[in-house]
Amino acid sequence: MLSKVVSAAVVGLSATPVDVEVDISSQGLPSFTIVGLPDKAVEEAKERVRSAIKNTGADFPARRITVNLAPADLPKEGPSYDLPIALGILIASEQLKTDDKNSLFLGELSLDGNLRHINGVLSCVLMAREKKIKSVFVPSINAKEASVVKGVDIYPISSLFELFNHLSGRSEVKKQKPMALDRLSDENFEFDMKEIRGQEQAKRAFEIAAAGSHNILLKGPPGAGKTLLARTLPSILPRPTFDEAIEITKIYSISGLLDGENLVLKRPFRAPHHTTSYIGLIGGGAFPKPGDISLAHRGVLFLDEFPEFPRHVLEALRQPMEDGFVTVSRARGRITFPSKFMLVAAQNPCPCGFLGDPQNECTCTPSQILRYQKRVSGPMLDRIDIHLEVPAVKLEKLVAEGGEGHEEDSKTVRRHVQKARDIQTKRLSKERKILTNSEMGNKEIKKYCSLSKECMDLLKLAVSRMKLSARSYNRVIKISRTIADLEGVSDIKPNHIAEALQYRPRLDYV
Repeated sequence: MLSKVVSAAVVGLSATPVDVEVDISSQGLPSFTIVGLPDKAVEEAKERVRSAIKNTGADFPARRITVNLAPADLPKEGPSYDLPIALGILIASEQLKTDDKNSLFLGELSLDGNLRHINGVLSCVLMAREKKIKSVFVPSINAKEASVVKGVDIYPISSLFELFNHLSGRSEVKKQKPMALDRLSDENFEFDMKEIRGQEQAKRAFEIAAAGSHNILLKGPPGAGKTLLARTLPSILPRPTFDEAIEITKIYSISGLLDGENLVLKRPFRAPHHTTSYIGLIGGGAFPKPGDISLAHRGVLFLDEFPEFPRHVLEALRQPMEDGFVTVSRARGRITFPSKFMLVAAQNPCPCGFLGDPQNECTCTPSQILRYQKRVSGPMLDRIDIHLEVPAVKLEKLVAEGGEGHEEDSKTVRRHVQKARDIQTKRLSKERKILTNSEMGNKEIKKYCSLSKECMDLLKLAVSRMKLSARSYNRVIKISRTIADLEGVSDIKPNHIAEALQYRPRLDYV
């Protein structure tokens, strides 16, 4: 007898329907074969399914069993096909009768028939809604994640036995309640702006960077507070919109990083070590998975010890920084992952770290300093909007400003940033997929960043004196636009241009 059960395959961030066809024949020797480009985990499903069916109390047919995962040209990976395969065998062997033709089944089986957590559930449920599939049966541990999607009935299943009884009408599994978004909060952060003493210019630069989603490079001696500044950034970024939260959650779901959460409400913060590999940062593998630049999508990618990263790894960042996505090509096809992140890079000014520090003497030779600074290419530096020197804070200043109430906390700064983002959202609402000033191209700059004669004269002088490239020129204008938005004014003024010019690297005009 033949049966068909609907499941799904995740390719990149998207899911595709997969028909799990099971044929049980009395002709030939007993066997169990799975076809349709299965990987090792799918091949091993044969033993898990056999044991799960027996331990559920059902009979495993001693016949010739053929399972086809269609479409056959789509690679299938992971253990999420265990449940639909077991269900197909029970239906084909006439142990289970069901007229459910509009449901999707996902789940990994343990040997005793219980269901285990799987990755990529959110993408599969979103696909089910798009294909007008009415019900989705998922492991109970994945039910909260699946309940984010409205318009689909989610059934949390703890075991094959529970699903068998539900489909046969012996008992009923209650639908998962939709997630109540109004009860969710992202207010708990480990670091707060008020903890940072001194560094007024750095905090101002971070407020501008957060308001316009601009990349930023911090350069200063050890202990100046570069890492603390970077780790405080998520606390002043606006809360993700629902659509952004869905994007982020999809990425973390297929990567297996949700940790029981149903929706990622905080903007991601990724801080890979400088020894990370190309695939670890950019993404890839035989079955391509997102790298850190995609895990930082709509959040922050912090690269400490920036020059210590391998040159080819840093150069690979250039295209994703410009385009907002990365394409991984493999023999079986091409996968595109989103990568709209804020880059925060930190480095010492020299190998010993004390070049220009009045309190410590630099021990590096000029050739060592030059080699160190050349580890990051000019084109890479040109793609960073804000270049900031972070000097060490003197002890007297730390003590003088150590009392409470002298610093703005993250909630206050976040309100400023949110107001600026709201202005950008309103202005850029007609532009496709552009949410912040940093994402504007030449067309949007001409449309939304008109400059007065005084501003143009100042920019022309800066181009001449500071040797700005065309890319740097546009970045100065975009930062000026963000500064104007923070002030709540519609026109860019000369003082906005002047402040933006402060954030260009000294290398531009030496």
